[in-house]
Amino acid sequence: MSLLRRAKKNPAEITVTLIGKPGCHLCEDARAVILKVTGELGVGFEEKDILQDPALYEQYAEQIPVALIDGRQHDFWRVDEQRLRKALA
Repeated sequence: MSLLRRAKKNPAEITVTLIGKPGCHLCEDARAVILKVTGELGVGFEEKDILQDPALYEQYAEQIPVALIDGRQHDFWRVDEQRLRKALA
């Protein structure tokens, strides 16, 4: 096995975070995709409201919804189901 191959994490150890705000239709679309994929794969999910966190607002105000995988930005504006599945595989 190649030394360059990264160790595979247990799905239960991975967290997908959705950063959005109430009333955002793109956030609702992203939530539906993320909940479907995380539910099927057994991956953790959390959601953060950009309006409740000044640091998140400062960083992501023009990009919501934003999807993070273990704290690293994965997508913004639209979450593609296949791309998310591939990133979590």
